[in-house]
Amino acid sequence: MTVRHFLSLMDCSPTELTSLLKRGIELKSLHRQGVVYEPLKNRVLGMIFEKASTRTRVSFEAGMIQLGGQAIFLSPRDTQLGRGEPVDDCARVLSSMCDAMMIRTFAHETLETFASYSQVPVINGLSDDLHPCQLLADMQTFLEQRGSIQGKTVAWVGDGNNMCNTFVQAAVQFDFQLRVACPEGYEPDHKFLDQAGDRVTITRDPREAVAGAHLVNTDVWASMGQEDEAEARLKRFKPYQVTPELLDAADESVLFMHCLPAHRGEEVDADVMNDPRCVVWDQAENRLHAQKALVEFLLVD
Repeated sequence: MTVRHFLSLMDCSPTELTSLLKRGIELKSLHRQGVVYEPLKNRVLGMIFEKASTRTRVSFEAGMIQLGGQAIFLSPRDTQLGRGEPVDDCARVLSSMCDAMMIRTFAHETLETFASYSQVPVINGLSDDLHPCQLLADMQTFLEQRGSIQGKTVAWVGDGNNMCNTFVQAAVQFDFQLRVACPEGYEPDHKFLDQAGDRVTITRDPREAVAGAHLVNTDVWASMGQEDEAEARLKRFKPYQVTPELLDAADESVLFMHCLPAHRGEEVDADVMNDPRCVVWDQAENRLHAQKALVEFLLVD
């Protein structure tokens, strides 16, 4: 039987992705009702973190516990990858001991290489290219709050980073229009834009991107590994701050999302975080339930 991996949204069909969102909502409901559901008893998720994380670690670890399994956290100090062990050797060994692997890393190629030698499903917990688990949570949140996102307009304001790249893929898989407002030279990766075709529009004007949008998203202007560029980025991105006034240009039903952590006063005005249109806390919680649905999908026959 072929091993299923989840390195990007493109590893599932649109139908499978929609089913994952609905299953995440079901698992969330069961959890809130106090129903014990443990299909992953004696299953182990190995978690390699080359990049630090709060939400990714806690959501996967708590999710495995809630499903009856366990998770093992491996920092760069806990593996031989940081000491020169080839990725393929590490994949062979760890996948013989764990039932699935989640990797949060820098180079997307690390994930691809690991997956090609792994005997078990590999999940992308974030790479410099993509962050598909976050998009599952985002899409689940929209579905809960507003129904299907198909045919809607989504705005991305800020850096064309790994989150933006993943929204480009989401536009294809969930069939919505994406407008990206970013400075010149900070566009999402062209290999993803080429896949999306006319579903994605690039603009330099945040108000143009947000006009009539049903969902507005942003992220930090300097991601992990870009600390030396932070000061220059702050100046370049200053016109791209999401404010209550910018949200006023969107559709009256608009939701605001941010994958967190948020730098108030930089990419997002502090008032937006307390705005009734802001759903970042629901979005963060949904990492837990969307990922439970994903792990169940990959491990339960």
